[in-house]
Amino acid sequence: MKRLVFMGTPEFAVPILEALVGSYQIVAVVTQPDQPTGRGQKIGSPPIKKLALAHGLPVLQPLSLRRPEVVAELKDLMPEVIVVAAFGQILPPEVLAIPPHGCLNVHASLLPRYRGAAPIAAAILAGEEQTGVTLMLMDEGLDTGPILTQAGCKIEPQDTTGSLSVKLAHLGAGLLVETLPRWLDGQLVPQ
Repeated sequence: MKRLVFMGTPEFAVPILEALVGSYQIVAVVTQPDQPTGRGQKIGSPPIKKLALAHGLPVLQPLSLRRPEVVAELKDLMPEVIVVAAFGQILPPEVLAIPPHGCLNVHASLLPRYRGAAPIAAAILAGEEQTGVTLMLMDEGLDTGPILTQAGCKIEPQDTTGSLSVKLAHLGAGLLVETLPRWLDGQLVPQ
């Protein structure tokens, strides 16, 4: 079973991690630190942390991936691939270089359109009729790495950022499950 580190934070990442559980040896789930949320500003855990703990997966919540001790800890895990879905931090070169099969990002747009942190809202605001997900090999830029595969999704008139996020998360999970084994077996060439 291939060793994998998963990096994600919000609800969008939940179906993607769920799709990997049981098929890969998930040696760590990396997510953002717990934050104050809601009216009472009580400390709350990110959705991905809740899911990881429910599956008994080890959770790391570093303030920054640039700290040498965090990079060392990730290296010690010896992941063959790192899968990223809406993590919330840019991966530094030292982290990108760790896994032999690279770092794959499940991005909620049909790149090169709508790079960055809010691609779903951007597609809706632009009046797009279609969007989708891109599975890409990460590099040092923001959503600039080569593409492994993409899948499209119609934007319905009643779609909101929330409803479209759910659709794209499930589409991304399916695309990852279908694509990751082919990538790890060397059957895909990034474009």
